[in-house]
Amino acid sequence: MIHWKNLLNLFLQSDCPLCERSTSQELCPNCLRQLQKCRNPNTHSLPIFAWGAYGGILKRAIATMKYENHPEIARPLGQLLAEAWLSHQGCDRNLVVVPIPLHAKKLKQRGYNQATLIAQSFCEVTGLRLKKHGLERIKITEAQFGLSALQREENLTEAFGIGQDLRVSPKISVLLVDDIYTTGATARSAIQTLHQSGISVYGLVAVATTAKSF
Repeated sequence: MIHWKNLLNLFLQSDCPLCERSTSQELCPNCLRQLQKCRNPNTHSLPIFAWGAYGGILKRAIATMKYENHPEIARPLGQLLAEAWLSHQGCDRNLVVVPIPLHAKKLKQRGYNQATLIAQSFCEVTGLRLKKHGLERIKITEAQFGLSALQREENLTEAFGIGQDLRVSPKISVLLVDDIYTTGATARSAIQTLHQSGISVYGLVAVATTAKSF
């Protein structure tokens, strides 16, 4: 006779979005172990803190999360980022976490903002306060991929505005969260918007970086 707990576990099983093995978690243990090996201590530098290099299974996990409708992958990515950040930096309880937002049109198309989901998981581990509407994207921008450095900067000029969560109490220090750090154009635009409103920015944490200098 099958025990009821085993029967429940059977129903809770689903396929890992990266390898299609059966799993009861967001990712199967094998893929999670492979992701953990992607951590690159040489990418840790504040005010930008990146967990790993954008390549291999980490690149595939981010792409699957964003473009193949697997928002659940954000949870283990946020946890890994948080654990690494805590071990490297400690935790300033005065910080508030603000994810890099998507424009409302893109958010409607995708159905979720991966940076917000990563930030939620990050805050669950660190205990920091999440202000998921701290910023808003007020300009529809082109995809950054394939643009030159100058085009990236122009593309993101005045792309952000202060969201409802930060309009009342600007005397805080913000930690931005994003999935990928590339040239820094997105981060600089977001930071400029916050600074113009008198809000200080502690830094940015990202799951992956493509920057060669880290």
